[in-house]
Amino acid sequence: MRVQRPVFDAHSHIGEMAPYPYYGLPPVNPTVIEYKDAAAILKHMDDHGIERQMVISNYGIPDSSQPFSLNPLVIDSVEHNDRLVGAIWVSPLLKDQERVREALQHAGDKGIKALKTTCLLGGTYTVSDWDAETKAHWDEIVDACEANNLVFHMHTSPGGTSDISNLLTFIREYGKRIKIYVVHMGGGVSGAIKYVPTFFDLVREGYKVYGDCSWSPGFGSRWMLHELQERGEAWDRMMFASDTPWSDFWSEYYRFENAEIGEELKHRIFYQNAADLYDSSGKK
Repeated sequence: MRVQRPVFDAHSHIGEMAPYPYYGLPPVNPTVIEYKDAAAILKHMDDHGIERQMVISNYGIPDSSQPFSLNPLVIDSVEHNDRLVGAIWVSPLLKDQERVREALQHAGDKGIKALKTTCLLGGTYTVSDWDAETKAHWDEIVDACEANNLVFHMHTSPGGTSDISNLLTFIREYGKRIKIYVVHMGGGVSGAIKYVPTFFDLVREGYKVYGDCSWSPGFGSRWMLHELQERGEAWDRMMFASDTPWSDFWSEYYRFENAEIGEELKHRIFYQNAADLYDSSGKK
C-alpha cells in the first residue's frame, strides 16, 4: 500500500538497538521492526511512496549515551541521500557534556537540519530548576542551534520532566531565538489539553514553535486540526510525522488523511510545511 499524496515524514528514527530488560522483564525489542541503515529507510520510503524523511537516532533504553552512538549513522545517511534530512542527538545532562560538544561539531554538516533531545533519560526542561552550570550547558546547545540555523526537536510526554508544562518554560526562554519543534504535542491526554490552546497563543506572541501530532490521543490531533482549519492561522507550523518505528506509519497517516479539513491544509501538513522548514534550515 502506498500513500495517496506527496509526503515528507517530518520525524522518524534510524538505527538498531539491542534488546533491553525494560521494567525488569526479560530483554525485548518492543518495536518489532527497526531501520538499521539508510538503505532500510529508503526501502520503507519506496514501499510506502514517501518522498522525503527526517531521520533521528533511534532511542528508548534508559542509557543517555546510547543515542549518541547512532549520530554517525545519521550524519552519513543524510550526506549521501538527498531524500533524507537528519537531526544530531544532544543531551541535557552535564555528564554527557563532552558527547554533546563532539556532536555539535557536526551541526553544520550537509543534510543536518535539526538537533534532538529528550528529558526521558534525565534532566529537565524547566528553566527555574537549572543551576548555573546546567543553564550554561543548555545555552551552549541553543547557541549552536542558532548559529547553524537548526530546528530543535524536543520530545514531550505526559508527566515527569518531559511534560509539556516544563517545555513551555523552555520555549518562553529560547523560542524567539530558535525554531522549537514540539514532538508529540504533549503525547497524552493532559499534554494535548495543555498544549493545543497554548500553541496558538505562542504563535501569536512571536515564538517559533512547530511540531507534530504523533503519539497524541485521537481527540488531540482532531482538536488541533479543527483549530487550525477554523482559525485559519498557524497553517505552516504543524507537520505529519510517523515516529517510526515507535509508532505505526499508517495509523499516523490516516489520522490526517481522513481528517475533516481542506485539501490545502492537508498538503501543507503532509508535505509543504516540512519542506519549507527543513529546506530553510541548516547550513547552505
